[in-house]
Amino acid sequence: MDGAAQTGDRLSDVPVRVSAEYQGRPGDIARGRELARRFLARAGAAQGAPVSDRTVEVVQLVVSELLTNACKYAPGPSLVDLELTEDRVEVTVWDSRPVLPVAETADPGRVGRHGLEIVMAVCQSFEVHREPVGKRMRAAVGLADHLKDTAALGQSA
Repeated sequence: MDGAAQTGDRLSDVPVRVSAEYQGRPGDIARGRELARRFLARAGAAQGAPVSDRTVEVVQLVVSELLTNACKYAPGPSLVDLELTEDRVEVTVWDSRPVLPVAETADPGRVGRHGLEIVMAVCQSFEVHREPVGKRMRAAVGLADHLKDTAALGQSA
């Protein structure tokens, strides 16, 4: 598995992770969602950790929203890191724009610009930090919150 710590033929206790770089090209958001789906299927099977269909959907949504903002508002490349720990999936997106995003006041009449509201609603936590170049946004999606929802990918993959 890319990014996984290997000890002989078995994975160690180090969390499983994967990273990808995007350039803001057509199809990058779809590629980011596919990266999340494949990663969770493979990581769940490798770790023996059940990853529900609901968790996969939420992680794909978070990747999609954060990567869309990076591609839309930040010049240059963006990076997506996914990490599966014992009880959550951490989604981190870095982009080159130093301006920190701010969730707007809820407005059902507003068309668009709801991505950050959505991310904050579906995640256990969300944080943004300025970096020497740009910013890093990190969201955590709990595994236990969604275990009861559907069959686990890690057991059926």
